[in-house]
Amino acid sequence: MKRDIYKKLLAWKRNKNRKPLIIDGARQVGKTWIIKEFGTNEYKSMAYINCDKMTEMKNAFKDFNIERLIRIFSAISNVTIKPDETLIILDEVQEVPLALTALKYFYEDAPEYHIIVAGSLLGISLHGGSGFPVGKVHELKMYPMSFGEFIAAGGNEMLVSYITEHNWNDLNALSGTLEDLLRQYYYVGGMPEVVSEYISGQDFKNVRDIQNRILRDYERDFSKHLPSEILPKVIMVWNSIPAQLSKENKKFIYGALKKGSRAKDFEDAIQWLINAGLLYKIPRIKKVERPLKFYEDFSAFKLFISDLGLLGAMSDVTAREVFTGENYFSEYKGAFTEQYVAQEMIVRGLNPYYYSRERSTLEIDFVIQKESVYPIEVKAEENLRSKCLKTLYMENDLLKPVRFSMSGYREQDWMTNVPLYLAGEWIQSVK
Repeated sequence: MKRDIYKKLLAWKRNKNRKPLIIDGARQVGKTWIIKEFGTNEYKSMAYINCDKMTEMKNAFKDFNIERLIRIFSAISNVTIKPDETLIILDEVQEVPLALTALKYFYEDAPEYHIIVAGSLLGISLHGGSGFPVGKVHELKMYPMSFGEFIAAGGNEMLVSYITEHNWNDLNALSGTLEDLLRQYYYVGGMPEVVSEYISGQDFKNVRDIQNRILRDYERDFSKHLPSEILPKVIMVWNSIPAQLSKENKKFIYGALKKGSRAKDFEDAIQWLINAGLLYKIPRIKKVERPLKFYEDFSAFKLFISDLGLLGAMSDVTAREVFTGENYFSEYKGAFTEQYVAQEMIVRGLNPYYYSRERSTLEIDFVIQKESVYPIEVKAEENLRSKCLKTLYMENDLLKPVRFSMSGYREQDWMTNVPLYLAGEWIQSVK
């Protein structure tokens, strides 16, 4: 399956100022597969080492002599490592923290060696602080497959090509096909193993079984990596996400976890899940004006899970509801549709906020800052009323209001309506 990150890996290889590369991302988003695919296709040889399975790696970093380390890597992988010709891959590197420290010396003393490190829960190690080679590495974040990647994986690469040409009005003619694919994506999501299983057999039960197994793997990670004092809190936050998103107001409520609880009781648990790549945090802003960062409200935010399909599995939503439910996109107060839009923006490197006004019902689902500021309203059906967007625009006509809905593409005097199936590609394309 093609992944968009492959182009970034090529750019890294060709960069004259290339540094060792860290690929961070949640468990099972496809990190190992893509770096092996990249190594096979783009290098004469590949030295792959799983630091969790190779016990010799635990003692390899007695010092950071590069010649000695290269000999060890060659011996363990049974590959003769050559400068500029061999890709060195250290997987599950979080099991050997000193390997991260060693990247500094590869950059300073031996830049001719191409090295990539990756691992599950690597985000936790990266935020641990000790020995991290600040300024000596490149970093890439990897996510579950986007809707575009999902479409391409199903053999619809020509359709993806049409979408990336950005002839938005012409794509209205393909709305039936794209809406059907979007329903499939709502159920399957973007975890590569799940997508592969769905494409090969379209067996809904097998899809849900794999999603549930991934969720169990995450829960085992909680027990394995978390100290006892934080473990119950992480589990409570994680299990609360479907209910939090099913509310009309999707702001995260601490009191929904435990009566009387406050930020200080759960902020460490939330941050752990964010660092692990399992949750996305969308902060609130108090004012829709550049620069948005100036108006961030640290006390209010929304939390979304990393993958739409896993949210469906956590919520026990059936294939029948997704594929035959006439109003499925608007069910559960649009929770799945907002989740979809959030992850479509985040996988493209965008940093969305949301806006709400004190002592008012006015709320904007997402706000993105590029050269212009885009307040975004998400409609899970063809309802075209956008009172909140209109109010905001009347106060500041420099804004570029956008509505994502199930209606076709159209540009109005003050607002653009974009079909949900084009949401990620459209917001990435504008300036």
